[in-house]
Amino acid sequence: MVLSHRRPGGYPSASLREPRLAGAAAVPLVAPEAPRVDKFQVFVLIAPVLLFSMVAHEYAHGYAALKQGDTTALMLGRLTWNPAKHIDPFMTIVLPVITFLTTGFIFGGAKPVPVQPRNYRHYKRGDIIVSMAGIVVNLCLVVISTILIIVLGWIGRSSEALLPSVAILQAMMFVSVLFNLVLAFFNLLPVPPLDGSHVFKYLLPPAWAVRYQQIGFMGIFLLLLLLPVLRPFYLGPVNFFLGLSVRGTAGAFLPESIQIIRDAGFIR
Repeated sequence: MVLSHRRPGGYPSASLREPRLAGAAAVPLVAPEAPRVDKFQVFVLIAPVLLFSMVAHEYAHGYAALKQGDTTALMLGRLTWNPAKHIDPFMTIVLPVITFLTTGFIFGGAKPVPVQPRNYRHYKRGDIIVSMAGIVVNLCLVVISTILIIVLGWIGRSSEALLPSVAILQAMMFVSVLFNLVLAFFNLLPVPPLDGSHVFKYLLPPAWAVRYQQIGFMGIFLLLLLLPVLRPFYLGPVNFFLGLSVRGTAGAFLPESIQIIRDAGFIR
């Protein structure tokens, strides 16, 4: 998500990539029933997956900006896979823990990645590419995680000694498919300051686009307020593609993995 600071009638003089809000909403495919294990155990299962997915999302924005001619993220040391560089104390730690313990779903984000759109070789094209880069990476992770589910299923059936560890990893790959789908389609929503808004704004008259982006200053509060209304618009695609992934890997799931996923409350 890019929250641009505009001069009247002009292009942004600078922009700050605000925390990318990611959440597994409280819906049937995410939490159909109360987990059968302690919430802390569920959190340990999903936290590494969610953290990696958010870091990949942020890294993609910085890398895309670099390819478009902006070296800001690189110069500030943000073009890295080191999670510590992308962690925001409130958005990445406090808010996800609070929302998970109080509501059963996770809502949070990563530390802002600074970009300077005026450095892009082609402003409009660069803005769209950089904004969509994180979503593309999340969808790639969905494909990779789906393939790993199949590979881990083969390994688990081939080695009884590795079965307990492989079952946990396979369950984590299922969580990865789910969370990366949520990250991708949630950020596609044309609601400032989400990534999708930076494509949708170019469909509006310039004056409307400026006012439209100004909504993004409400940030997380606007999204939390609109979350119940927005759910059907991103959960529909999530459910569809999750169904495709599950059908494609159904024969590869280990019984132990299914039990872990069921105990965590992701399936009945």
